[in-house]
Amino acid sequence: MSHPFDNLTPDYMLDAVDAAGFLSDGRLLQLNSFENRVYQVGQEDGPPVIVKFYRPQRWSDEQILEEHAFSLFLAERDLPVVAPIEKGGTSLFHCDDFSFAVFRRAGGHAPELANDDHLEQLGRTLARWHACGSDRPYTMRPTLQIVDDIRTASTFLCDDVVDLNYRGQYRDVTGQILEKVAQQLNESAFPLLNVHGDCHTGNILWRPNADNQGGPHFVDLDDSLRAPAMQDIWMLLSGDNDEQQHQLRVLARGYDTFLPFPWNQTRLIEPLRLRRIINYDAWLAKRWDDPAFPPAFPWFESMNYWGNQVTLLQQQLQDLP
Repeated sequence: MSHPFDNLTPDYMLDAVDAAGFLSDGRLLQLNSFENRVYQVGQEDGPPVIVKFYRPQRWSDEQILEEHAFSLFLAERDLPVVAPIEKGGTSLFHCDDFSFAVFRRAGGHAPELANDDHLEQLGRTLARWHACGSDRPYTMRPTLQIVDDIRTASTFLCDDVVDLNYRGQYRDVTGQILEKVAQQLNESAFPLLNVHGDCHTGNILWRPNADNQGGPHFVDLDDSLRAPAMQDIWMLLSGDNDEQQHQLRVLARGYDTFLPFPWNQTRLIEPLRLRRIINYDAWLAKRWDDPAFPPAFPWFESMNYWGNQVTLLQQQLQDLP
């Protein structure tokens, strides 16, 4: 079966980039991305640029442009965000059924989460981001709903995806998770901000800055949405409980420079982790018709994988406060 991305031949993409006003020199390098297709494209006049071809039917133009506008808003306020390049009065370009955006190339390496200086800088930067995230609320982008998001993803997986040998166990454990998370968050309300949404180290580049000490640069706001601040914080935690508590304290030390750290939202960490685990499986299942997915995730259809997922979710259920 064909897939829309099959039409993204090298000549097609280079012609599209040229038509948008970025005259290419013919060099094209595919970068690591599954949700979209991302390439480094050489220019005849200037450094290479990064071009993102959006997955058709995922976002409307209005939703993409709203995220672009927020990225540019952050960049104008000296937040280290790699925002799209505007040309001809727009940051979103079209070729047939594809939408695409162009970004400056930004190198760097992942931050070191065991390095307190890195964590403290991340805390300061996220606080500045979140202060801006309160000023210009999204109206078109989605809002994170922990219980509803878990319910939607787990129902889809139970109906059509989970191996039949484990489907009953999977339905039982996700049902218990939903009940416990709903009880835990009942009548709880947290301020919503425009957050990055997928703030893991793969989307943060540590780059030299003016004092040569280095600092974070955030890329790929494709999952940006309205959510509590903790959505951008919890993915920076790793290790055992003691290590994570130390990391939270260091992040808070930086965050408190600009905003009070949202300690009352730490109760969201485990529910947010569960939401990500379950949504990730649903994402893989919904993208399985994309030829790039089966070779990259061959374990996804195995019976053992779903047995391991049931065990993981049972452990996560025990970890819920």
